[in-house]
Amino acid sequence: MHKIRTYNSISPKGLSRFPRDLYDVSADCAQPDAILLRSQKLHDEVIPASLLAVARAGAGINNLPVDRYTDNGIVVFNTPGANANAVKELVVGALMMASRNIYGGMNYVQELTHIDDSTQLGKHLEKEKKRFAGVEIRGKTLGVVGLGAIGSMIANLALDLGMEVIGHDPAISVEAAWQLSSNVERIDNLELLLGRADFLTLHVPAIPETHQLVNASVLSLIKPTTKILNFAREEVVCLNAILEALDNGSLAGYVTDFPDPKLLGRENVLLMPHIGASTAEAEENCALMAVSQLMDFLENGNIANSVNFPSTKLVRRAENRITFSNRNVPKVLGNVLGILADDGLNVIDMVNKSRDEIAYNIVDVEGALDASLTSKIASVSGVKGVKLFSKIE
Repeated sequence: MHKIRTYNSISPKGLSRFPRDLYDVSADCAQPDAILLRSQKLHDEVIPASLLAVARAGAGINNLPVDRYTDNGIVVFNTPGANANAVKELVVGALMMASRNIYGGMNYVQELTHIDDSTQLGKHLEKEKKRFAGVEIRGKTLGVVGLGAIGSMIANLALDLGMEVIGHDPAISVEAAWQLSSNVERIDNLELLLGRADFLTLHVPAIPETHQLVNASVLSLIKPTTKILNFAREEVVCLNAILEALDNGSLAGYVTDFPDPKLLGRENVLLMPHIGASTAEAEENCALMAVSQLMDFLENGNIANSVNFPSTKLVRRAENRITFSNRNVPKVLGNVLGILADDGLNVIDMVNKSRDEIAYNIVDVEGALDASLTSKIASVSGVKGVKLFSKIE
């Protein structure tokens, strides 16, 4: 029986994917094999000795102590692309709001409760509507920083809306590149993109390389009419630099899904309550994807969409399977294979993959697995985690 501890509200459609005869799923599981969560911060949580995997039903993983998990041989999954459409739609809506002062106009109308005559209200609004005039996005230049699942979808849709689209992503994946329209102009130099963009939208992960990517130096390169949309993470911008640019007129507006007290009450700022992925469809998609990945890992040892382990998959060739992770150093695999040989186990098939300082191995074997094998493999210098699969489940 696999034990799953849940945090937050996980879509019932996703949870129903777990077979009840094989999985015990609850929020108070004491010694879980895996954790399934959305936004719960786990940096201060004690890591259970039983823990093998953590699955985030979403893309961002800044709520997880990934380095600590890696050191303990724990696989961390996320669900890239599962909520991409939800975020894409909200960003496009935010782009419209930023260009047309829709929010300001709607709020103004709602404040006119003292006018009780429809004719008078119509005349008053006809006189005042020029206060909320905006610009059309057609023909304007959208700069997209980060061309992954979300960024590429936004870039393609902006083209359909008549915008000129320029993009920057030095680490674009092959899959994302195939999804991106050939009409999106890719610019390797971020500084060149900044000087051309009328609207700048950010879609990069919160990692050390992107921390405060948009800072005072970057903001000095944009046009004073530029508006920035941040639906990535709050850490990718320097908030003080944003505020200074808004105050001195070198930035026309800022729209974000990550409110901060310093941003409240500003006319040139639009704030949303972190609702980028808050749709029923996105929550279901993320949960289904996270559950599917966890099940394949716990039942077969396969890894897909991990943020700290290499993607590794091997079709089952034998009833017995062994998986183990280790520091990516010489002799570890050889020493483990020696233990298997000493135990009379014949290797039928295997795969070994590495990612940075971690390696992961799946080995299908013929022969009975002894319970002591786990401790034997774990005793090899450099091994971090071991799991035995005694039959095809």
